[in-house]
Amino acid sequence: MNTLFVDANCDDDARRAQLYEGELFVYSPQPSSLALIGLARQLIAEAFTGLDPETAQYAMPAEKYAAVLAELKPRFIHHPEAKRLIQMMLRDFGCDADRTYFDVPRMRTATSDDYLTTGIAYAFHPHRDTWYSAPQCQLNWWLPIYSLESGRSMAFHPRYWSQPVRNSSRTYNYHEWNRTSRFNAAQHVKQDTRIQPRAEEPLELDPQLRVITPVGGTLIFSAAQMHSTVPNQTGRTRFSIDFRTVHLADVQASRGAPNIDSSCTGTTLGDYLCVSDLARIPAETIALYDTPVVGAA
Repeated sequence: MNTLFVDANCDDDARRAQLYEGELFVYSPQPSSLALIGLARQLIAEAFTGLDPETAQYAMPAEKYAAVLAELKPRFIHHPEAKRLIQMMLRDFGCDADRTYFDVPRMRTATSDDYLTTGIAYAFHPHRDTWYSAPQCQLNWWLPIYSLESGRSMAFHPRYWSQPVRNSSRTYNYHEWNRTSRFNAAQHVKQDTRIQPRAEEPLELDPQLRVITPVGGTLIFSAAQMHSTVPNQTGRTRFSIDFRTVHLADVQASRGAPNIDSSCTGTTLGDYLCVSDLARIPAETIALYDTPVVGAA
């Protein structure tokens, strides 16, 4: 990873090629991204009635806070307006609507002072999304919902773009995760016992890069980037949105970032929707990536 592009004037083909080489792209707020933020803020305000969402953690026990998120986050994820705004946003960013596919957006929270760091407010250890059955051509789109600062952001660990890390991704299968662990996140308040891929050797997290964008600003990066949640000690909760995209031609041609250390099984490709008509990726294409669980009969 060598370069951070800001408001780059290039087409989507050139941008994807650079992202697959480990570069980062950041864009100023756009009307469509601000509209997506507006929807998220509306739902957050309704969920935390009468409270400042960024400090609401100090007004309720962690169990109640997790229960609020358990209703709020699926409401945002499955809101039809969220899909429509992402479709608009991807068109605004020059993506081919007939060949670009996206998954539903996630709302993330990073609470302060170790208040809630498990389950539905999971604080991510250093990882690559490709350890979680993501294809090497997956791109991550990330936006802060409220003003951001370094102490409650996300960190990239650029030395590991080309340096393999011994990790437990071999134990992860996306379909098995969905069957056993995905829908019980809110139950993990004090401790998170779900098995997730992680490094199996000490990591040197410095130097690290933290990209601070304005509200509605958009950060795009490869799923192969090593990144983590910055431990939040700022006194305010971070709220953010992320979603992922793949380009059908890259999926079919197995283009993407190099796979240097991922050995998970299964695939997330069944989750993706076409920008133009919300169609799924063809089953025969998904089958190319849908590797079985190691040791399965």
